[in-house]
Amino acid sequence: MRKLENIPFAELKVGDSDSLTRTLTEEDLVLFAKVSGDTNPVHLDEDFAKTTQFEGRIAHGMWTSSLISCALATKLPGPGGIYLGQEVKFMRPVRVGDTVTVQLEVKEINERRKRATVTTNVVNQDGKTVVKGTAEIMPAADKVIVDEYQLPEVEFKS
Repeated sequence: MRKLENIPFAELKVGDSDSLTRTLTEEDLVLFAKVSGDTNPVHLDEDFAKTTQFEGRIAHGMWTSSLISCALATKLPGPGGIYLGQEVKFMRPVRVGDTVTVQLEVKEINERRKRATVTTNVVNQDGKTVVKGTAEIMPAADKVIVDEYQLPEVEFKS
């Protein structure tokens, strides 16, 4: 079982960085549509999506943004931290089979409020930015080391 370990506020420094990489699968795309309720045909219907400016299906922008949440929760600052807000700009589409990497870097620390600002950029397998933004976080005050929660298996039926 994987352990998740945070960086407490007192140990966080400007320049601290981490990353998370994930490849979008067909199952991810459909399950995200199911969970979110976003059934826009640009995500799910290839024939429709071909008629759009994207010329094919694209991932939900919030799927990519959800990876930012995952990276903040599991990497930097990690468990016990609170994700307070996000500014995000979608730059390019993500498609099934694309591998994206969330790149986090602490840009500012607010000692008085015990918060930090983190750049949250996401690049694809070609090194092109697909999402860019910043997040405000409130790291935990104390050290936290926990076992990663084991998610149940999900059976994908089309």
